[in-house]
Amino acid sequence: MLSLNELWFILVSVLFVGFFFLEGFDFGVGIVSRFLGKSDQERRILINTIGPYWDANEVWLITAGGAMFAAFPEWYATLFSGFYIPFVVLLLALIARGVAFEFRGKMDHGIWKKTWDAAIFIGSLLPPFLFGVVFANLIRGVPIDSHKEMIGSVFDLLNGYALAGGVAVVLLCILHGLVFITLRTNGVLRDRARKAARDIGPAVAAVLLIFAVMTYFSTDIYTVHGAQWIALPVLAGAALVLAGLFIKKKRDGWAFAMTGAVIILSVVSMFIGLFPRVMVSSISPDFHLTIYNAASGAYSLKVMTYISLTILPFVLGYQIWSYYVFRKRIDDKEHLEY
Repeated sequence: MLSLNELWFILVSVLFVGFFFLEGFDFGVGIVSRFLGKSDQERRILINTIGPYWDANEVWLITAGGAMFAAFPEWYATLFSGFYIPFVVLLLALIARGVAFEFRGKMDHGIWKKTWDAAIFIGSLLPPFLFGVVFANLIRGVPIDSHKEMIGSVFDLLNGYALAGGVAVVLLCILHGLVFITLRTNGVLRDRARKAARDIGPAVAAVLLIFAVMTYFSTDIYTVHGAQWIALPVLAGAALVLAGLFIKKKRDGWAFAMTGAVIILSVVSMFIGLFPRVMVSSISPDFHLTIYNAASGAYSLKVMTYISLTILPFVLGYQIWSYYVFRKRIDDKEHLEY
């Protein structure tokens, strides 16, 4: 039977899986819209493909952070203090991106539109890159001392492995976003997105393969619970190959499912490899943060479990309903909000 510590670790993991799956295509669309759209009208269509979803998708991140704070306060404190600068940059990028979505369509002026398009691009590029850097450092190990505090400087986080993780996450989001565009648009834009996804696919596969090999030699997440867990990245690689095949066959729904599977399997393998740790100390295994020494008291976990089980169905129901309502493809004949 699962303990409350294990249950909340799974819950936090699920929240991050949902965030990367859903916000992944948001980031991808935001990155490619500046280049895939050849006119202002086309860029408006691309941005409107994620218009009904992007803010709700970010709720998964807020909820994951809140769950960490409530269930694992030591994890939250060490993570957010040690990665303070990257998280501040990430937050500013998300704020600029959200403001750009709302302000872009307020004036029909060239410089105005270009400024907000740049904000959308930067605000969509930096977060996945920084998330990749942060999570790569989490599984590689960071200098955590006996007081559960990270020591060193921000430059220690910018190692080759972490930077490779950032690039890998960005490219995967771009591919995920391009495939999402094929589900939400018609005609020339859909064909252009499908061709771009087909062209970038081999580069994404190569970078992810390099990062997977680096992960095997730089971390223990594939072997700490037995070599059989290597099956997860292998399955992710198979899903990526299938995504490429479905893109070529114009099976857009299946292609999106496969790029989503790559994200899900990658994030799941990371959390399984971490368990029962939540942060790896590069100084000593005795200083690892785990689901036990970083957790709240048993009573707090119990109360939060009851509250979460009560609220979660309503939140999931609302988001599923919003995706159902806005399921129709977007074309240039309808009113565009952004």
